[in-house]
Amino acid sequence: MNKLLLVHLFHILFVGGLFLYVSLNAATMPSFMFPFLLYLGGFIILYHTYKIYVNYVSKKSYNVNLFHVLLVGPLLMYIGYEKPAANKFVYQLLLMAAFAVIGYHGFYMIKEF
Repeated sequence: MNKLLLVHLFHILFVGGLFLYVSLNAATMPSFMFPFLLYLGGFIILYHTYKIYVNYVSKKSYNVNLFHVLLVGPLLMYIGYEKPAANKFVYQLLLMAAFAVIGYHGFYMIKEF
């Protein structure tokens, strides 16, 4: 199976689903989800920082990685740290990100395959 297809499916099913779940169920989520989001955000920042370095050295574009380091990772870490007390705007931002992830990866998956 093509690696790019797996990336699209992962983002549509797992990332989009997770973002939808968190943004719509913030007050009723199990408590273990918040540390999970905190660590996931940290992992995303570390992984994509590494990818920025690799792409910079090989003179490839790293815009997607920069987006993950500056927006996605910190957003998840903030929600994981603040728990349900996080600003409601952040949960709305995550809901918009869920639709953006599903739409973006769905579009390019259909376009490429």
